Amino acid sequence: MPSALQSLEIVLIKNSLLVAFAIMGSTVWISYFLSDRLTRGRLHGSAIAIFIGLVMACIGGIITNGKQGIADIAALSGIGLMGGAMLRDLAIVATAFGVKAEEFGKSGLIGILSLFTGITLSFLVGGTVAYSFGYRDAISITTIGAGSATYIVGPVTGSAIGATSEVIALSVAAGLVKAILVMILTPFLAKYIGLDNPRAAMIFGGIMGTNSGVMAGLAATDPKLVPYGAMTATFYTGLGCLLGPSVIFIFIRTIFG
Repeated sequence: MPSALQSLEIVLIKNSLLVAFAIMGSTVWISYFLSDRLTRGRLHGSAIAIFIGLVMACIGGIITNGKQGIADIAALSGIGLMGGAMLRDLAIVATAFGVKAEEFGKSGLIGILSLFTGITLSFLVGGTVAYSFGYRDAISITTIGAGSATYIVGPVTGSAIGATSEVIALSVAAGLVKAILVMILTPFLAKYIGLDNPRAAMIFGGIMGTNSGVMAGLAATDPKLVPYGAMTATFYTGLGCLLGPSVIFIFIRTIFG
């Protein structure tokens, strides 16, 4: 006869996705509670939730010595599915559907230019940092530069051009740092940069690019702006994944060999 704890573990494993939803819901509730009580909403709940998630991932990695954070614990394996690409992309697309076509059209050429400007600046900053830390090969410079675009573009680019796992890990770290900085600083800087209308939100999303950072930052600024920033930030990610392993890598390889 299995013990009570063993029986509970079996139930949790069999209902892993439901467990994941329960844990995520509880985490978000706690995060917004802390945001409201401790920071009066200045630090958005989603930023606190991401921090808690990173801590949980670290704990899971230490306990199991695995590679998927808290999802390596059998009873919490559903978090791996819930946090996977499928549901993530579904959430991003669903958010972007909140955009009004007439508002999106108003961005015009400036919206397109913001995408290319944001991607170019991100690769330039990330590549410069990589070079300053001693990386001289085109593959590493491109991969870390891609990571400074977003933590999704980094691994995609690195895998495509043959970067080492260590360099890909650095690109992910660069993207996470950028996402956290964007989500924390956006509410404080919004009024100084005129981030108070859909057009500005689309340009902001095109320049910053990081979906999680842009959406969390805009949610703390004005929830009505989230779909517009999410739309261009999503395009940013796709464009970065397209240009990183091709045009940008060829350009950097021409310079560094």
